[in-house]
Amino acid sequence: MDSCPGVGPAESLPGVEAVVLVGGLGTRMRPLTLSAPKPMLPTAGVPLLTHLLGRIRAAGVRHVVLGTSYRAEVFATHFGDGTALGLELEYVVEEQPLGTAGGIRNVVSALTEPDVLVFNGDVLSGLDPAEVIQTHRKAGADVTLHLVRVPDPRAFGCVPTTPDGQVLGFLEKTDDPPTDLINAGCYVFRREVIDSIPVGRAVSVERETFPGLLAAGAHLQAHVDASYWLDLGTPAAYVQGSADLVRGLVPSPALPGPVGEALLLPGASVHPDARVGGGSVVGADAVVQGGAQVFGSVLMDRAQVGPGADVQRSVLGIGARVGAGAVLHDAVVGDGAVVGARCELREGLRVWPGVVLPDNGVRFSADV
Repeated sequence: MDSCPGVGPAESLPGVEAVVLVGGLGTRMRPLTLSAPKPMLPTAGVPLLTHLLGRIRAAGVRHVVLGTSYRAEVFATHFGDGTALGLELEYVVEEQPLGTAGGIRNVVSALTEPDVLVFNGDVLSGLDPAEVIQTHRKAGADVTLHLVRVPDPRAFGCVPTTPDGQVLGFLEKTDDPPTDLINAGCYVFRREVIDSIPVGRAVSVERETFPGLLAAGAHLQAHVDASYWLDLGTPAAYVQGSADLVRGLVPSPALPGPVGEALLLPGASVHPDARVGGGSVVGADAVVQGGAQVFGSVLMDRAQVGPGADVQRSVLGIGARVGAGAVLHDAVVGDGAVVGARCELREGLRVWPGVVLPDNGVRFSADV
């Protein structure tokens, strides 16, 4: 189990516990999520979820309930009861898809406190959870939502608010959004609100729970800040998030080493003539050979990059191998796959686990 380097004792935040929803299938991340749930993918040297759990602990919250479903056993096997993280972890399995609100309602038997922090487990954020609790309690809200501003809100549902931060509504994606504020996937619920969510069926917080609360006159409050925020829903976002953690662009108490241009895990080997940077991670016992360059990429444990290969903004799964002179830009190579010498993978191309591409077998250009 991983500890959280750099996390010292934090004052307890009374009356608060946390729920993290980690049950998604992660289909947009395949083939990476064929072997592990998305929140368990190694991100800057530790499972993505470890960074969130470290921030929850640093905020003074101790009791955390994980709402699991896909590959549920992986979470308990890795984190156990949470002692190594300074937490008390419980696990509740979602036997059938229940949606965002249904997943929250499904863990209610494990909850004991009046205020409940809820997180989506696939979001990377620099948010201080204690500040959201402060906003929630100061406003006397029924639910408080973390909102962030994005340059182009057309790709998201947006959340208009009053000048003092009360939520006015939830709008679907539109070409003419009235605000640049979007739902960032972190909430504080009064326990009574969770109890009111219907049981045993799929319920969406965005489409049913929150609109229903507004219609009933409930107080929904916004917490808006400028902290780092990234939805790690695609391989490109996953690679960016890992690199941003390594370079210190988003704070994390769980980073297993100093911030910098590269993070080398135990047993990693980088030839003196190789170049590794841009927030890259070289996993345990992974190898980067002479003349290769690796930039802004994730090399999982035991991955190998051959001489003169060029790997940028890409992911190599566990034990994956890249041959001499190969070019990988914005590519994903699954566990145990082999990319032959002088292959050229670009523009999001994905290689499934165990697949072997022969030398010169895949090219994006004519020159060999």
